[in-house]
Amino acid sequence: MPNANEDTPSALSQAQHRAVSELLRVAPVADDLARRFQAAGFSLALVGGSVRDALLGRLGNDLDFTTDARPEDVLTIVRPWADAVWEVGIAFGTVGAQKSARVADTDWQFQIEITTYRSEAYDRTSRKPEVSYGDSIEEDLVRRDFTVNAMAVALPEKEFIDPHGGLQDLATQVLRTPSTPEESFSDDPLRMMRAARFAAQLDFEVAPEVVTAMTEMSGRIEIVSAERVRDELNKLILSEQPRKGLALLVDTGLADHVLPELPALRLESDEHHRHKDVYEHTLIVLEQAIALEQEGPDLTLRLAALLHDIGKPRTRRFEKDGRVSFHHHEMVGAKMTKKRMTALKYSNELVKDVSRLVELHLRFHGYGTGEWTDSAVRRYVRDAGPLLNRLHKLTRSDCTTRNKRKAVALSRAYDGLEERIGQLQEQEQLDAIRPDLDGNQIMEILGVGPGPVIGKAYQHMLELRLENGPMAHDEAMAALKEWWAGQG
Repeated sequence: MPNANEDTPSALSQAQHRAVSELLRVAPVADDLARRFQAAGFSLALVGGSVRDALLGRLGNDLDFTTDARPEDVLTIVRPWADAVWEVGIAFGTVGAQKSARVADTDWQFQIEITTYRSEAYDRTSRKPEVSYGDSIEEDLVRRDFTVNAMAVALPEKEFIDPHGGLQDLATQVLRTPSTPEESFSDDPLRMMRAARFAAQLDFEVAPEVVTAMTEMSGRIEIVSAERVRDELNKLILSEQPRKGLALLVDTGLADHVLPELPALRLESDEHHRHKDVYEHTLIVLEQAIALEQEGPDLTLRLAALLHDIGKPRTRRFEKDGRVSFHHHEMVGAKMTKKRMTALKYSNELVKDVSRLVELHLRFHGYGTGEWTDSAVRRYVRDAGPLLNRLHKLTRSDCTTRNKRKAVALSRAYDGLEERIGQLQEQEQLDAIRPDLDGNQIMEILGVGPGPVIGKAYQHMLELRLENGPMAHDEAMAALKEWWAGQG
């Protein structure tokens, strides 16, 4: 490791000590692998995010390496050594491997990626990067996205390689590009989104010249495939500081191309507080939803919080009394959510769940602040289904009023609803509500075979179940026959 930089000696020295500690921890695996490459006549270095995380004291079990060996040579070296090897990224020069090892009395399972020195650039008419292999680690590092990811540690000798001042930028918490931002973003426009993602993940500032290039080149993001944009957006949203990254996407104009519904909220007014910024409200809701997470980052909840009000721009109305209304924005927003997420190639299940949460996020307010009937509680639970816990969190997060008395009243009202749900849940198994008669029983009682009328009868019995609660068998039979008599 190099000597500490004179400008920030303390920060750099601390980073170096952390790196030494982290590298010593993974040394048994990293050094063993490096010696195998050395014996075969090749070099190997820990690189990129792994070096950055080692310097930050947060290196996990994912290790990234770079080498002058071509992919076929990497496979020859790694196959006898690793527990498992995969070739999913081999077209881009990357070989993946898994290796179990015991380090300091702890069993670790390392996920390893080894990538041949390379450079990649986009053709302006192509959505896929063109890969060409390089012959030096310096050539490899200059094509990386940011200086803090353009550091390497040559193994097994532990020689620190930092040609672009990444260590200094890490100490000052700044994101810069190894080459000019314009060159870097021309090579791979997705790096503009990565700048926002790393700002959110690391809580770093983005250098002014990088922000300028992101703003001027934002339209270039459209050449990148929807899948890559989606994956980068997910990493940003699941970070510890998503507000910071999202704000950068909006401010630079990148969001206009990848998530235009978000910047559209900046011009809108909230239905309850006329001058409240819906864009700011949305970011607060996202933060409040994150604070309610109990088992780690929840992509479904975070996407729902981010998108819950995107229907407002299309439903804004100026009323005669001076108010601004957004009637049915939850229904419009659900459709817009489905369209945007589908365009970004999200799974059908995730699209369905997030859209449903957006659709239901106002349901609680529709019942007012009075006493909830058993019927209303049943319908609320039935409509939410397996999303009920997330709906609880989203609804609570949607309260951003500065009026403390109103906020407390809403919180208490929702406490009361959750308590009522719990009480009925014990009595009626709300999460599995079914009519008191199934389809076969309905056909037998009515003397009718399968067909649309059985579906109508089933739906009628389900409505009775939701409205009145469980019925005895004889009571259910009588209700079905009464309905049937009225069908003519």
